[in-house]
Amino acid sequence: MTEEEPDPLHAAHDALARARRSARERGLRPGAPAGAGRRRALGQAPSAGRDKDDRDPHTVGAEIDRLVASRGWDAEVQVGAVIGRWAEIVGEQVATHVEVVAFEGTVLTVRSDSTAWATQMRLLTATVLARIDGEVGTGVVTEIVVRGPGGPSWRKGPLSSGGRGPRDTYG
Repeated sequence: MTEEEPDPLHAAHDALARARRSARERGLRPGAPAGAGRRRALGQAPSAGRDKDDRDPHTVGAEIDRLVASRGWDAEVQVGAVIGRWAEIVGEQVATHVEVVAFEGTVLTVRSDSTAWATQMRLLTATVLARIDGEVGTGVVTEIVVRGPGGPSWRKGPLSSGGRGPRDTYG
């Protein structure tokens, strides 16, 4: 007589049935929070809010916030938020003509590609400051310095001499 090999699918089904039966005997039920059945089985009432444990899973956002705070990167992250979200803060049309060139302390310096856009940005400064306070946080930017388009640079290469240069036609 030859022995048949046990069917692995049947063995898995039996193991699952045993686990379910054991869980039911201990007072556990499917879909219940972890530990709820164990407390009931031991005669304890389930608590409304259980204490947090360091071993509990944390959200990615909470862990990133903890890391940023522990390293002292708060200011750098806020600066990055202003620069990275510049198009959202001022709008696509303004962002195509006005770019962030520097951020020192709480002063944001922007440069426009024409004098007309520099004037427009100066008129929008109060509105943009309010939007930055709402989007990124209060006090991140306290002043916006608007620069117009720069004149031509006559400095060519790392070795250049001082002096006025060819300025006779530029006043």
